[in-house]
Amino acid sequence: MRTCSFCGEEIEEGTGKMYVKKDGTVYLFCSSKCEKNRIKLGRVPRKVKWVKQ
Repeated sequence: MRTCSFCGEEIEEGTGKMYVKKDGTVYLFCSSKCEKNRIKLGRVPRKVKWVKQ
């Protein structure tokens, strides 16, 4: 099991999305909600209330 790079939830095998930046940083996302908050909106997980701490 892998964990979401934004919210910290576990991602089941065969689901989710992987995003690789040009510098080689790999982000794993459980949903489009997490992906949009991190990539498009540029939010920091520790400042969002619904994220596991």
